Amino acid sequence: MKYSIGIMQGRLTEPKERGIQFFPFDTWENEFAAAAEIGLNEIEFIFDFDNYVENPLWSEEGIDKINGLIQKTRIRVNHICADFFMRRPFFRVEENIRQINVEILKKLIVSAKQINARNIEIPLVDNSSLKTDEEKKALLRSLREVLPIAQKCGITLRLETDLPPKNFLELLNECDSPLVRANYDSGNSSGLGYDSYEEVTTLGSYIKNIHIKDRIFGGTTVALGTGGADFDRLFQALKEINYQGGFILQAARGQEGREKEAVKNYMQFLLGYIKKYLA
Repeated sequence: MKYSIGIMQGRLTEPKERGIQFFPFDTWENEFAAAAEIGLNEIEFIFDFDNYVENPLWSEEGIDKINGLIQKTRIRVNHICADFFMRRPFFRVEENIRQINVEILKKLIVSAKQINARNIEIPLVDNSSLKTDEEKKALLRSLREVLPIAQKCGITLRLETDLPPKNFLELLNECDSPLVRANYDSGNSSGLGYDSYEEVTTLGSYIKNIHIKDRIFGGTTVALGTGGADFDRLFQALKEINYQGGFILQAARGQEGREKEAVKNYMQFLLGYIKKYLA
């Protein structure tokens, strides 16, 4: 199959009251073998705010471990989800903090190259949602400061926002760089009540990766097919734009201790739509 299917890191680990999404410091290495057993192609790595200096992406030793696991299991790491910048965005902070964030992103770009990742995703939702023109200016300034090293390393920056599609397209156009693209999230879309067909056809070729999840309108993440996401409409749009990127499962967790079973079911759910519309 030409479409790579992956899993968000942590989804193959028991949460143990750590929430729906977290970096699994104690079990992250085990998730590579579990993903291979299920038949996935990749893991989207998480770089979060808490204890970030202990994240394997932050050290040469950690990077060597990641590369060893990639080689052993053939599970790739194409994407890094920089949740760090959702907790501490490039705006609504003092200038010295913004500059520290820029340096952290630069280091993360170098780490991404070292594990042959393709991009770093920057969430602009919830705590990092863009609210004002000044915040947008601070974001754009920060992105432009890292673009030279991103170009040198061959890494793209992919924004995930809660903006309406036309506003999101405007932001991407203002970035005015082939290194800044979009990450689309089907759950965030349904949670906000957006029309996935309108979003996807508006953003078009800017979309380079997709998070597959489902949310109730105005509510939380739920099992795929039980929320407000219209997957038929989404995949109709993906077919129309001739989407060629990957899919990352980021759906709600199932019963604790049965993570692999839940992921297998979600994978079959996704494969059904891929075969129906994109095969």
